[in-house]
Amino acid sequence: MKSWSGPGALGGVAAMSLALLATAAAPTPAKAEEASSSIVTPIIDTRLRYEHVDQDGVANNADAVTARIRAGLKTRPYKGFSALVEIEAIEGLTNDYNSTTNGRTTFPVVADPDGVELNRAQLTYKGDGFKVIGGRQRIILNDARFVGNVGWRQNEQTFDAALLEVTAIPNLKATYAYLASVQRIFGNESPIGKFDSTNSHLIDLGYTVIPGLEVGAFGYLLDLAEAPALSTQTYGVRAKGKFDITEGIPLLLSGSYALQSEYGDNPGNYDLDYYTASIGTKAMGFDASVTYEVLEGDGTRGFSTPLATLHKFQGWADVFLATPATGIEDLYGRIGYTSGKVGPFAKIVAAAIYHDFEAETGGGSLGEEIDLLLKGVINKKLSVTAKYADYDGPAGGPADRQKVWLQVDWKL
Repeated sequence: MKSWSGPGALGGVAAMSLALLATAAAPTPAKAEEASSSIVTPIIDTRLRYEHVDQDGVANNADAVTARIRAGLKTRPYKGFSALVEIEAIEGLTNDYNSTTNGRTTFPVVADPDGVELNRAQLTYKGDGFKVIGGRQRIILNDARFVGNVGWRQNEQTFDAALLEVTAIPNLKATYAYLASVQRIFGNESPIGKFDSTNSHLIDLGYTVIPGLEVGAFGYLLDLAEAPALSTQTYGVRAKGKFDITEGIPLLLSGSYALQSEYGDNPGNYDLDYYTASIGTKAMGFDASVTYEVLEGDGTRGFSTPLATLHKFQGWADVFLATPATGIEDLYGRIGYTSGKVGPFAKIVAAAIYHDFEAETGGGSLGEEIDLLLKGVINKKLSVTAKYADYDGPAGGPADRQKVWLQVDWKL
Protein backbone atom coordinates (compact mmCIF):
# COMPACT_ATOMS: atom_id res chain seq x y z
CA MET A 1 0.00 0.00 0.00
CA LYS A 2 1.19 3.46 -0.75
CA SER A 3 3.06 5.28 1.99
CA TRP A 4 1.54 8.46 3.38
CA SER A 5 4.03 11.30 3.36
CA GLY A 6 4.52 14.94 2.47
CA PRO A 7 3.34 18.28 3.86
CA GLY A 8 -0.28 17.71 3.00
CA ALA A 9 -0.42 14.42 4.85
CA LEU A 10 1.49 15.89 7.79
CA GLY A 11 -0.97 18.74 8.11
CA GLY A 12 -3.90 16.37 7.74
CA VAL A 13 -2.70 14.07 10.52
CA ALA A 14 -1.89 16.97 12.82
CA ALA A 15 -5.24 18.65 12.18
CA MET A 16 -7.17 15.42 12.68
CA SER A 17 -5.24 14.61 15.88
CA LEU A 18 -5.97 18.05 17.35
CA ALA A 19 -9.60 17.89 16.31
CA LEU A 20 -10.10 14.47 17.87
CA LEU A 21 -8.34 15.44 21.08
CA ALA A 22 -10.44 18.60 21.26
CA THR A 23 -13.63 16.52 21.14
CA ALA A 24 -12.53 14.07 23.81
CA ALA A 25 -15.51 14.79 26.04
CA ALA A 26 -17.98 11.94 26.48
CA PRO A 27 -20.98 11.89 24.11
CA THR A 28 -24.41 12.85 25.30
CA PRO A 29 -26.64 10.00 26.52
CA ALA A 30 -28.78 10.32 23.40
CA LYS A 31 -25.76 9.98 21.11
CA ALA A 32 -24.38 7.08 23.14
CA GLU A 33 -27.73 5.28 22.93
CA GLU A 34 -27.92 5.91 19.19
CA ALA A 35 -24.36 4.55 18.67
CA SER A 36 -25.03 1.44 20.75
CA SER A 37 -28.12 0.56 18.70
CA SER A 38 -26.54 1.09 15.30
CA ILE A 39 -25.57 -1.79 13.04
CA VAL A 40 -22.08 -0.35 12.47
CA THR A 41 -19.90 1.23 15.18
CA PRO A 42 -16.95 3.49 14.36
CA ILE A 43 -13.43 2.81 15.65
CA ILE A 44 -11.17 5.78 16.33
CA ASP A 45 -7.92 5.48 18.28
CA THR A 46 -5.41 8.35 18.24
CA ARG A 47 -2.05 9.03 19.83
CA LEU A 48 0.28 12.04 19.77
CA ARG A 49 3.77 11.35 21.15
CA TYR A 50 7.08 13.07 21.74
CA GLU A 51 10.09 10.74 22.17
CA HIS A 52 13.60 11.92 23.05
CA VAL A 53 16.63 9.59 22.85
CA ASP A 54 20.18 10.40 23.97
CA GLN A 55 22.40 7.43 23.09
CA ASP A 56 26.17 7.13 23.43
CA GLY A 57 27.94 6.55 20.14
CA VAL A 58 25.26 8.19 18.00
CA ALA A 59 26.10 11.64 16.66
CA ASN A 60 22.77 13.36 17.35
CA ASN A 61 19.97 13.11 19.86
CA ALA A 62 16.57 12.04 18.58
CA ASP A 63 13.54 14.29 19.06
CA ALA A 64 10.57 12.61 17.44
CA VAL A 65 7.02 13.94 17.37
CA THR A 66 4.70 11.39 15.78
CA ALA A 67 0.94 11.18 15.32
CA ARG A 68 -1.00 7.94 14.94
CA ILE A 69 -4.61 7.45 13.92
CA ARG A 70 -6.52 4.19 13.68
CA ALA A 71 -9.95 4.47 12.11
CA GLY A 72 -12.41 1.83 11.09
CA LEU A 73 -15.80 0.18 11.49
CA LYS A 74 -17.12 -2.87 13.29
CA THR A 75 -20.53 -4.45 12.85
CA ARG A 76 -22.94 -5.65 15.46
CA PRO A 77 -23.17 -9.48 15.56
CA TYR A 78 -25.77 -10.99 13.23
CA LYS A 79 -26.52 -14.71 13.64
CA GLY A 80 -23.11 -15.05 15.27
CA PHE A 81 -21.19 -13.20 12.55
CA SER A 82 -19.49 -9.82 12.87
CA ALA A 83 -16.89 -7.95 10.83
CA LEU A 84 -14.23 -5.34 11.51
CA VAL A 85 -12.00 -3.24 9.27
CA GLU A 86 -9.43 -0.69 10.45
CA ILE A 87 -6.87 1.55 8.73
CA GLU A 88 -3.79 2.85 10.55
CA ALA A 89 -1.82 5.99 9.62
CA ILE A 90 1.43 7.26 11.19
CA GLU A 91 3.11 10.55 10.37
CA GLY A 92 6.28 12.11 11.76
CA LEU A 93 5.83 15.79 12.58
CA THR A 94 9.61 16.22 13.01
CA ASN A 95 12.54 14.68 11.18
CA ASP A 96 15.21 14.43 13.89
CA TYR A 97 15.16 10.66 14.41
CA ASN A 98 15.87 7.39 12.63
CA SER A 99 12.48 5.85 11.92
CA THR A 100 14.24 2.80 10.31
CA THR A 101 12.95 3.87 6.87
CA ASN A 102 13.76 7.61 6.58
CA GLY A 103 17.53 7.25 6.14
CA ARG A 104 18.36 9.48 9.16
CA THR A 105 21.04 7.10 10.45
CA THR A 106 22.99 9.76 12.37
CA PHE A 107 20.11 9.81 14.89
CA PRO A 108 19.04 7.11 17.37
CA VAL A 109 16.24 4.78 16.32
CA VAL A 110 12.65 5.67 17.11
CA ALA A 111 10.88 2.80 15.37
CA ASP A 112 7.73 4.66 14.28
CA PRO A 113 8.03 4.98 10.48
CA ASP A 114 5.53 6.95 8.41
CA GLY A 115 2.92 4.99 6.51
CA VAL A 116 -0.67 4.04 5.91
CA GLU A 117 -1.74 0.41 6.02
CA LEU A 118 -4.59 -1.96 6.65
CA ASN A 119 -4.22 -2.70 10.35
CA ARG A 120 -7.09 -5.14 10.82
CA ALA A 121 -9.69 -6.75 8.55
CA GLN A 122 -11.40 -9.69 10.18
CA LEU A 123 -14.55 -11.78 10.14
CA THR A 124 -15.68 -13.32 13.43
CA TYR A 125 -18.16 -16.10 14.17
CA LYS A 126 -19.14 -16.68 17.77
CA GLY A 127 -21.03 -19.84 18.64
CA ASP A 128 -21.96 -21.65 21.84
CA GLY A 129 -18.63 -22.13 23.63
CA PHE A 130 -16.32 -21.20 20.78
CA LYS A 131 -15.21 -18.31 18.58
CA VAL A 132 -13.51 -18.25 15.16
CA ILE A 133 -11.69 -15.21 13.76
CA GLY A 134 -10.27 -15.09 10.25
CA GLY A 135 -8.25 -12.35 8.58
CA ARG A 136 -5.84 -9.66 9.74
CA GLN A 137 -6.21 -9.42 13.49
CA ARG A 138 -4.65 -8.49 16.80
CA ILE A 139 -3.41 -11.48 18.82
CA ILE A 140 -2.22 -11.15 22.42
CA LEU A 141 -1.60 -14.37 24.33
CA ASN A 142 -1.31 -14.19 28.13
CA ASP A 143 1.09 -11.42 29.17
CA ALA A 144 2.42 -10.99 25.58
CA ARG A 145 5.84 -12.39 26.53
CA PHE A 146 5.78 -14.67 23.49
CA VAL A 147 2.96 -13.35 21.29
CA GLY A 148 1.65 -9.78 21.37
CA ASN A 149 0.73 -6.69 19.37
CA VAL A 150 3.69 -4.45 20.42
CA GLY A 151 1.10 -1.86 21.38
CA TRP A 152 3.66 0.66 22.64
CA ARG A 153 4.89 1.46 19.15
CA GLN A 154 2.74 3.64 16.90
CA ASN A 155 2.34 0.88 14.28
CA GLU A 156 1.11 -2.15 16.16
CA GLN A 157 1.92 -5.73 15.14
CA THR A 158 -0.99 -7.68 13.66
CA PHE A 159 -1.37 -11.13 12.16
CA ASP A 160 -2.90 -12.61 9.01
CA ALA A 161 -4.31 -15.65 10.75
CA ALA A 162 -7.13 -18.04 11.48
CA LEU A 163 -7.86 -18.29 15.19
CA LEU A 164 -10.10 -20.67 17.13
CA GLU A 165 -10.96 -20.07 20.79
CA VAL A 166 -12.87 -22.77 22.70
CA THR A 167 -14.48 -22.16 26.10
CA ALA A 168 -17.07 -24.96 26.06
CA ILE A 169 -15.41 -26.85 28.94
CA PRO A 170 -15.89 -25.09 32.30
CA ASN A 171 -12.76 -23.28 33.55
CA LEU A 172 -10.79 -24.18 30.41
CA LYS A 173 -9.84 -21.79 27.61
CA ALA A 174 -8.12 -23.29 24.57
CA THR A 175 -6.71 -21.18 21.74
CA TYR A 176 -5.26 -22.26 18.41
CA ALA A 177 -4.05 -19.95 15.65
CA TYR A 178 -2.55 -20.61 12.24
CA LEU A 179 -0.35 -17.75 11.06
CA ALA A 180 0.00 -16.93 7.37
CA SER A 181 2.02 -13.75 7.97
CA VAL A 182 3.04 -11.21 10.62
CA GLN A 183 2.66 -7.48 9.90
CA ARG A 184 5.51 -6.04 11.96
CA ILE A 185 5.92 -2.59 13.52
CA PHE A 186 8.34 -1.42 10.80
CA GLY A 187 5.55 -0.99 8.24
CA ASN A 188 4.93 -2.18 4.71
CA GLU A 189 7.58 0.12 3.22
CA SER A 190 10.34 -1.64 5.17
CA PRO A 191 12.24 -4.72 3.94
CA ILE A 192 11.83 -6.16 7.47
CA GLY A 193 8.18 -5.10 7.80
CA LYS A 194 6.69 -8.55 7.34
CA PHE A 195 7.23 -12.21 8.22
CA ASP A 196 5.64 -14.68 5.81
CA SER A 197 4.85 -18.16 7.06
CA THR A 198 3.53 -21.43 5.73
CA ASN A 199 3.78 -23.56 8.86
CA SER A 200 3.37 -21.44 12.00
CA HIS A 201 1.00 -22.53 14.77
CA LEU A 202 0.11 -21.10 18.17
CA ILE A 203 -1.46 -23.33 20.85
CA ASP A 204 -2.39 -22.05 24.29
CA LEU A 205 -4.33 -23.69 27.13
CA GLY A 206 -5.42 -22.04 30.37
CA TYR A 207 -7.27 -23.74 33.21
CA THR A 208 -8.66 -22.17 36.39
CA VAL A 209 -8.08 -24.79 39.09
CA ILE A 210 -9.81 -22.80 41.83
CA PRO A 211 -10.69 -19.10 42.04
CA GLY A 212 -7.39 -17.26 42.14
CA LEU A 213 -5.26 -20.12 40.75
CA GLU A 214 -4.68 -20.63 37.04
CA VAL A 215 -2.34 -23.05 35.26
CA GLY A 216 -1.55 -23.28 31.59
CA ALA A 217 0.49 -24.84 28.82
CA PHE A 218 1.55 -23.57 25.41
CA GLY A 219 3.28 -24.48 22.20
CA TYR A 220 4.43 -21.86 19.69
CA LEU A 221 5.79 -23.14 16.37
CA LEU A 222 7.20 -20.33 14.23
CA ASP A 223 8.27 -20.87 10.62
CA LEU A 224 9.36 -17.40 9.45
CA ALA A 225 10.47 -17.25 5.82
CA GLU A 226 12.35 -13.94 6.13
CA ALA A 227 14.08 -14.95 9.39
CA PRO A 228 14.97 -18.66 9.43
CA ALA A 229 17.27 -18.15 12.44
CA LEU A 230 14.15 -17.09 14.40
CA SER A 231 12.13 -20.12 13.27
CA THR A 232 11.67 -22.00 16.54
CA GLN A 233 9.43 -24.39 18.44
CA THR A 234 8.77 -23.36 22.03
CA TYR A 235 6.85 -25.48 24.55
CA GLY A 236 6.11 -24.35 28.06
CA VAL A 237 3.98 -24.27 31.19
CA ARG A 238 2.89 -21.43 33.45
CA ALA A 239 1.00 -20.79 36.67
CA LYS A 240 -0.24 -17.76 38.58
CA GLY A 241 -2.07 -17.40 41.84
CA LYS A 242 -3.61 -14.82 44.12
CA PHE A 243 -3.78 -15.72 47.80
CA ASP A 244 -4.87 -13.58 50.75
CA ILE A 245 -2.12 -12.73 53.24
CA THR A 246 -4.75 -10.94 55.28
CA GLU A 247 -8.01 -9.24 54.42
CA GLY A 248 -7.42 -6.80 51.54
CA ILE A 249 -3.74 -7.69 51.08
CA PRO A 250 -3.08 -10.45 48.52
CA LEU A 251 0.07 -12.41 47.76
CA LEU A 252 0.59 -12.55 43.99
CA LEU A 253 2.72 -15.38 42.62
CA SER A 254 3.50 -16.35 39.04
CA GLY A 255 6.00 -18.49 37.18
CA SER A 256 6.70 -19.91 33.76
CA TYR A 257 9.10 -22.35 32.09
CA ALA A 258 9.71 -22.99 28.37
CA LEU A 259 12.09 -25.02 26.22
CA GLN A 260 13.02 -23.81 22.73
CA SER A 261 14.69 -25.55 19.79
CA GLU A 262 15.04 -25.08 16.03
CA TYR A 263 12.06 -25.43 13.69
CA GLY A 264 11.29 -25.09 9.99
CA ASP A 265 14.28 -23.88 7.97
CA ASN A 266 16.34 -22.91 11.01
CA PRO A 267 19.85 -24.25 10.32
CA GLY A 268 20.71 -24.52 14.02
CA ASN A 269 20.63 -27.50 16.38
CA TYR A 270 20.08 -26.39 19.96
CA ASP A 271 17.94 -26.40 23.10
CA LEU A 272 17.52 -23.28 25.21
CA ASP A 273 15.51 -22.68 28.38
CA TYR A 274 13.39 -19.79 29.56
CA TYR A 275 12.09 -19.37 33.09
CA THR A 276 10.70 -16.65 35.27
CA ALA A 277 9.26 -16.26 38.77
CA SER A 278 7.54 -13.30 40.37
CA ILE A 279 6.23 -12.39 43.82
CA GLY A 280 4.23 -9.29 44.66
CA THR A 281 1.43 -7.70 46.58
CA LYS A 282 -0.84 -4.65 46.52
CA ALA A 283 -2.71 -2.68 49.17
CA MET A 284 -4.31 0.77 49.56
CA GLY A 285 -3.39 1.70 46.00
CA PHE A 286 0.25 0.62 46.31
CA ASP A 287 1.79 -2.35 44.50
CA ALA A 288 5.21 -3.94 44.80
CA SER A 289 6.83 -6.92 43.10
CA VAL A 290 10.16 -8.64 42.47
CA THR A 291 10.72 -10.70 39.30
CA TYR A 292 13.57 -12.89 38.09
CA GLU A 293 13.60 -13.75 34.38
CA VAL A 294 16.15 -15.82 32.47
CA LEU A 295 16.57 -16.36 28.74
CA GLU A 296 19.39 -18.83 28.11
CA GLY A 297 22.19 -18.44 25.57
CA ASP A 298 24.69 -21.02 24.33
CA GLY A 299 27.38 -18.60 23.12
CA THR A 300 26.05 -18.69 19.55
CA ARG A 301 22.42 -17.65 20.01
CA GLY A 302 20.00 -16.63 22.71
CA PHE A 303 16.44 -17.72 23.45
CA SER A 304 14.29 -15.69 21.03
CA THR A 305 10.79 -14.21 21.27
CA PRO A 306 10.33 -12.48 17.88
CA LEU A 307 6.54 -12.06 18.18
CA ALA A 308 6.55 -10.68 21.74
CA THR A 309 5.62 -7.22 22.96
CA LEU A 310 9.30 -6.69 23.74
CA HIS A 311 9.06 -3.13 25.12
CA LYS A 312 7.12 -4.52 28.08
CA PHE A 313 10.05 -6.68 29.21
CA GLN A 314 13.76 -6.17 30.06
CA GLY A 315 13.54 -2.40 30.38
CA TRP A 316 11.82 0.37 28.46
CA ALA A 317 15.10 1.57 26.93
CA ASP A 318 14.74 -1.43 24.54
CA VAL A 319 18.40 -2.43 24.79
CA PHE A 320 17.71 -6.18 24.69
CA LEU A 321 15.14 -6.55 21.92
CA ALA A 322 17.28 -9.48 20.74
CA THR A 323 18.65 -11.81 23.41
CA PRO A 324 22.48 -11.76 23.54
CA ALA A 325 24.30 -14.96 22.59
CA THR A 326 25.37 -15.18 26.25
CA GLY A 327 21.72 -15.14 27.33
CA ILE A 328 20.39 -12.72 29.91
CA GLU A 329 19.31 -12.74 33.54
CA ASP A 330 17.02 -9.87 34.54
CA LEU A 331 16.34 -9.28 38.25
CA TYR A 332 13.96 -6.38 38.66
CA GLY A 333 11.77 -4.77 41.25
CA ARG A 334 8.75 -2.53 40.84
CA ILE A 335 6.90 -0.23 43.19
CA GLY A 336 3.80 1.58 42.04
CA TYR A 337 0.81 3.58 43.19
CA THR A 338 -2.65 4.09 41.68
CA SER A 339 -4.69 6.93 43.09
CA GLY A 340 -8.39 7.59 43.13
CA LYS A 341 -9.84 10.74 41.59
CA VAL A 342 -7.44 13.71 41.66
CA GLY A 343 -8.62 16.98 40.13
CA PRO A 344 -9.47 16.34 36.45
CA PHE A 345 -8.04 12.80 36.60
CA ALA A 346 -10.17 9.74 37.31
CA LYS A 347 -6.93 8.14 38.48
CA ILE A 348 -3.17 8.65 38.40
CA VAL A 349 -0.72 5.76 37.99
CA ALA A 350 2.91 6.10 39.08
CA ALA A 351 5.64 3.45 39.01
CA ALA A 352 9.38 3.01 39.41
CA ILE A 353 11.26 -0.08 38.19
CA TYR A 354 14.90 -1.07 38.67
CA HIS A 355 16.59 -3.72 36.47
CA ASP A 356 19.89 -5.50 37.09
CA PHE A 357 21.05 -7.36 33.97
CA GLU A 358 23.66 -10.14 33.84
CA ALA A 359 24.80 -12.60 31.19
CA GLU A 360 23.26 -16.04 31.75
CA THR A 361 26.46 -17.67 30.47
CA GLY A 362 29.53 -16.43 32.34
CA GLY A 363 27.62 -14.15 34.70
CA GLY A 364 29.18 -10.86 33.56
CA SER A 365 27.26 -7.62 34.06
CA LEU A 366 25.04 -6.39 31.21
CA GLY A 367 24.22 -3.14 32.96
CA GLU A 368 21.33 -1.69 34.91
CA GLU A 369 18.28 0.42 34.17
CA ILE A 370 15.83 2.69 35.94
CA ASP A 371 12.33 3.18 34.47
CA LEU A 372 9.77 5.74 35.68
CA LEU A 373 6.09 6.15 34.77
CA LEU A 374 3.46 8.80 35.47
CA LYS A 375 0.09 8.38 33.78
CA GLY A 376 -3.08 10.41 34.24
CA VAL A 377 -6.37 8.85 33.15
CA ILE A 378 -8.93 11.59 32.60
CA ASN A 379 -11.71 9.25 31.49
CA LYS A 380 -12.13 6.01 29.55
CA LYS A 381 -11.24 7.82 26.33
CA LEU A 382 -8.48 10.28 27.24
CA SER A 383 -5.16 9.82 29.04
CA VAL A 384 -1.75 11.49 29.25
CA THR A 385 1.52 9.67 29.92
CA ALA A 386 5.10 10.55 30.81
CA LYS A 387 7.81 7.86 30.84
CA TYR A 388 11.57 7.84 31.41
CA ALA A 389 14.21 5.14 30.91
CA ASP A 390 17.90 5.37 31.85
CA TYR A 391 20.14 2.44 30.86
CA ASP A 392 23.72 2.36 32.15
CA GLY A 393 25.77 -0.31 30.36
CA PRO A 394 29.11 -1.92 31.26
CA ALA A 395 32.39 -0.97 29.58
CA GLY A 396 32.49 -2.60 26.16
CA GLY A 397 28.81 -3.53 26.38
CA PRO A 398 25.62 -1.98 25.03
CA ALA A 399 25.67 1.82 24.77
CA ASP A 400 24.28 3.97 27.56
CA ARG A 401 21.04 5.70 26.65
CA GLN A 402 18.27 7.80 28.14
CA LYS A 403 14.75 8.05 26.74
CA VAL A 404 11.85 10.37 27.54
CA TRP A 405 8.25 10.05 26.30
CA LEU A 406 5.34 12.48 26.55
CA GLN A 407 2.10 11.15 25.14
CA VAL A 408 -1.61 11.84 24.73
CA ASP A 409 -4.06 9.04 23.88
CA TRP A 410 -7.70 9.42 22.87
CA LYS A 411 -10.08 6.81 21.56
CA LEU A 412 -13.76 6.67 20.81
